[in-house]
Amino acid sequence: MMTLEIARVAGQGDGVADTPQGPVFAPLTLPGEAVRGEVTDGRMEAVEVLRASPDRIAPVSPHYGDCGGCSLQHWAAGPYLDWKRAQVISALARERIETEVEATVAVPAGTRRRLALHARRLEDGRVVLGFKARKSWRVVEVTVCPVADPRLVAAFPALARVAAAFLEHPKSAPTLHVTWTLDGLDVDVTGVERRSGGLSADRRMQAIRIAREAGLARLSLAGEPLMMERQPRVQFGPALVPLPAGGFLQAVPEAEAAMTSRAVAAVKGAKKVADLFCGAGTFSFPLATVASVVAADASVAGIAALKAGIVSTRGLKPIAAEARDLFRRPLTPHDLKGCEAIVFDPPRAGAIEQTAQIAGTKAAVVVGVSCNPQTFARDARVLIDTGFRLETVTPVDQFLWSAHVELVGIFRR
Repeated sequence: MMTLEIARVAGQGDGVADTPQGPVFAPLTLPGEAVRGEVTDGRMEAVEVLRASPDRIAPVSPHYGDCGGCSLQHWAAGPYLDWKRAQVISALARERIETEVEATVAVPAGTRRRLALHARRLEDGRVVLGFKARKSWRVVEVTVCPVADPRLVAAFPALARVAAAFLEHPKSAPTLHVTWTLDGLDVDVTGVERRSGGLSADRRMQAIRIAREAGLARLSLAGEPLMMERQPRVQFGPALVPLPAGGFLQAVPEAEAAMTSRAVAAVKGAKKVADLFCGAGTFSFPLATVASVVAADASVAGIAALKAGIVSTRGLKPIAAEARDLFRRPLTPHDLKGCEAIVFDPPRAGAIEQTAQIAGTKAAVVVGVSCNPQTFARDARVLIDTGFRLETVTPVDQFLWSAHVELVGIFRR
């Protein structure tokens, strides 16, 4: 057993104690705490807090400590949000970037509209839904979730019945990607064993029947619709957009609003704006209230949904949308001719190939949206080295009580 003092919280949310043998990571601990536990390979397990931080608060979830979804639920809001801001500052510093980093935008509990729920059948035959345990493949059955929209939580029992139909093969490990939309629950299931022939016709019919009984708007298998009672729609700015099966959507509406409002404010005055990695139009439609938009994304289904939203929405500036892989074929300065501002919101891997093309454009303003401060900082360095200044960065706490942080950065030439 070792007794250590926690010096700081690391990037993945674990407390860190500095020792002569190197750092020791202790989960669910806070700076200034004295802790005791067994240490193996630089990690403390079965942590006992001997002296608690004054910033420690009571967790609100009964699954806290076992469920791997919330690693920071025990931290008071002020220092927790400051830590997220510090993570952004640290990522920028590694690329030698100094700028104004605003206070982290907080989001309330009970607002997350998307969950990925893992389904497993227990030895007694009961099917449970939940999240992975901390540092484990084991699934923790979750009956309540203070992060999630209460309408999702209320559907857990029905979703467990739906999941049972997809546990036909012993190697299947279904994940239900559940989204609350304007038209009810949209569920896309992945992780079903395919080598054995996939889901049988009988199990498909069982899944469809249970989904209808549960009142789901749509049920799909790896993006292939099995049943649709109502087309799931979401609202982006003034547009109602049909959400593609398995399509990307920002997790929390309040976080999305914080990011889109900053993007729109930054590009005001531009007559033509590019929206890169646009998905189904999260930013495209709000941007089209102030400028014409050139939108591009690799998702064919996302672009089709965006075009459907264009057709059904009045009062927008023109939007030209193209399905294009921006990693393999980034838009060139020629493609972006006339764009006075550019917004990009890439996956976690960042947008290094596309960012390299922006310097040759005439864009005076660039808005970078990111769920990964490290790749954002790397891409920001490319823009800064080619004549842009990173004016401000705003962290957004979209993934409440986790170590993840979103951000919006405003660049001006």
